[in-house]
Order: sequence, then C-alpha cells, then structure tokens
Amino acid sequence: MMHDDIRASVAKLCEAYPGSYWRALDRDRAYPAAFVAELTRAGFLAALIPQAYGGSGLPLGAAAAILEEIQAAGCNGASCHAQMYVMGTLLRHGSEGQKRKYLPRIASGELRLQAFGVTEPGSGTDTASITTTARRDGNRYIIRGAKIWTSRAEHSDLMILLARTAPVTEGMKRTAGLSVFLLDMHEAKQNGLSIAPIRTMMNHATTTITFDDVPVPAENLIGTEGEGFRYILSGMNAERILIAAECVGDARWFIARSTAYAKERVVFGRPIGQNQGIQFPIARAYANMRAAGLMVAEALRKFEADEPCGPEANMAKMLAADASFEAANVAIQTHGGFGFAEDFDIERKFRETRLYQVAPVSTNLILSHLAEHVLGLPRSY
Repeated sequence: MMHDDIRASVAKLCEAYPGSYWRALDRDRAYPAAFVAELTRAGFLAALIPQAYGGSGLPLGAAAAILEEIQAAGCNGASCHAQMYVMGTLLRHGSEGQKRKYLPRIASGELRLQAFGVTEPGSGTDTASITTTARRDGNRYIIRGAKIWTSRAEHSDLMILLARTAPVTEGMKRTAGLSVFLLDMHEAKQNGLSIAPIRTMMNHATTTITFDDVPVPAENLIGTEGEGFRYILSGMNAERILIAAECVGDARWFIARSTAYAKERVVFGRPIGQNQGIQFPIARAYANMRAAGLMVAEALRKFEADEPCGPEANMAKMLAADASFEAANVAIQTHGGFGFAEDFDIERKFRETRLYQVAPVSTNLILSHLAEHVLGLPRSY
C-alpha cells in the first residue's frame, strides 16, 4: 500500500485546510463542504469507480492511502469516506443500467452518495433484527420505519438503504428477506422522509431518519430481492479496511505532534522528550501504529487478490482503532494542559478518533467474530 504520488497529492491539497478551518467547523457543527468539493474535483472520491464510468479505476489500496493521508494531515475524512465504500454495493451488485445512470454522476460530483441506511434504534449492530419494511406496490416499493446513526444524510443526494421485504418465518434465516435500494434523497424528502440531526461529542453530521410510507421505484432495487444482507456484508470488509487506514493516519498525526512538542517544550531546564516517562509512551504508540499498519496492508493484499479477508479486515480495524486511541491519549499526556486547549487541535482529534472504538463495528463484535470464526469457540451472540 504505497501509492506515493497519490499520498503527496492528498497531503498538498490538505495544506489549504489547516486546524483553524476544522476548529471553525467544529464550533458551528458545520459540514466541510469546501474540503469535500475539492477532494471531488481532484478525483479522489471517485478513485474506486471504474474508468468506464468516469472514475479512476484504482484498487482499494489507493483509497486507503487517500484516507490515511487526509487523517495524517489533521483533516477529517469521515465527512466523505462513505462514498469510498458505500458505492461498492452499487458497483458490485447493481444492474448495468443503474451503474450507467448513477456512477458517472457520482464520479463527477454531480451526485453525492454518502448516506448508508442500515442501523436502527432497536437493532443496533444486530442487522438481522431491522424492522424497516419495503412493501411491493405495483411498480414501486413503500418504505416504512426508521434508521439511526445515518451519517451525512443531510449532505447526500442518494442513500443505500437496507429494508425488510419479507418477514422472518419458521425455518427461515434471520438474514433472509432483506433487500437493498438506491434512494433518491430529494424525492424522498418530498414524500414522507424526515431527517433529525443528532448532536454528538464530535462534528460528525449524523442523523435519525424516519420513513413514513416513502415510495421508491422498483427499478431502484439493487440486485435480487431478499439478497440484501449478503450485498451489504460484501462491502463491510472494504469499510473496515478503509476505517483502519484512517485510524493509522490519525495515529501518525498524534505521534508527530507529540514528538515535535516533546522536543521543543522545556521544563526544569531540559526538553521534556529527554525524560523516559515522556518518550517511552510515544515510542510504544509508534510501534503499535506500525504494527496496525502492517495488518492493514495484509488485509488490503488479500482483498485486492479477491481472497477471503474477513478476519484480517476486522483485526486491522480493531488494532488500528486501538493504536489511534492510544496515540491520542499519549498526545494529551505529552501536551499536558495544552492537550485540552482548542487551538492545539489535540482535543478535537481525540474526540474524532474515539468514535472508532465503537463504529462502524464495535471492538467487542470483532472479538466475538474472531473467537467464533477463527478460534472455533462457541457462538456468543
């Protein structure tokens, strides 16, 4: 996962968006529209879209490099990272007509595909328990239910939506009967869709969405009815790998800041970085960041070779999230009181990287997956 030319270009772009830009947005809970627009113009958000549809046709490793460098520059790729992996559902399972209709417009920036409607208030990470329904009515489906933690919904033209098209009956798998739709957000908002922002500890533009008999054309069904869980699952490895790359970037940023400050901050007549109590935690954070990066590289290698990579993708996400949060804690400790000061950006990035202990999949679920599917332990949930 090198892509040095891409990394250099992303780093150069990010120079125009320093900490002051992100602090202002954080105070107002505003969306970084200018930053996302520039990433789009540069073609970075269309990296995975094939050239035949107006994109760059690059491998997942290129997308990982883009997102890692955004984070390493002190910016926040969470404002747009979903377009990297959500679009894969359409790319892998959509019809040729759907791809030709939407992918070129996504690649050009005319349309934004940032919203991913899966999680519900009552289901959490138990996706098979969702209750939002899609009822067939002639040449359309009628959507009824609610989603939560649907990030960037207010800044997305399209949504990938998972809904139940058939109830679970005796002898039927709980994951059966789920289907995926491509929802036009503008039409839906005029026909029963409502969006309520959720204010959180970081500026993440997340929402609750309610569907009050929202009509969706039957032609917007992606793939085969009832196969939606499999379609969504196929994109989760990519999601975990890309989030892991972002966490590695966050860890790089924290470690760079800590190292620089430890060299320049003088207390008791010498730089604090001369003290082992300061330098050892930074060095350990660096070692753990590098180890996480190696797991990200291994997950990418298997993904790009079309090999099963579920355990590697999950471990990459867990280890990278742990490494970034460790580095965040070290940065605060190294900076002392200044670690809590807004102008140093440490506290903002600390809040942002804390999210990845929980989302898009919690550490506990990853451990359960490894215990059951890798180690052969009894199923715990």
